[in-house]
Amino acid sequence: MSFDTVQQNAAFARKFDFPFKLLCDTDRKVGMAYGACSDPKAGYASRISYLMDEQGKIAAAYPKVVPKDHPARVLADALAA
Repeated sequence: MSFDTVQQNAAFARKFDFPFKLLCDTDRKVGMAYGACSDPKAGYASRISYLMDEQGKIAAAYPKVVPKDHPARVLADALAA
């Protein structure tokens, strides 16, 4: 989820050939609720991530995401759960 518009996220998804839709949080309500920003006028969100279980509960939180190794870390945590 990002603070970008639907059009910006769609262009990003096309550019990187994502097979899924990206969520938009242009009013920053979700970002504020999950700690990605503290101000509704924030220009960008902090890179944080949450692993959700099948019931929609947070199974793991990643307050500082390092893009290079993050996917492997989340996958390992998901498989271990």
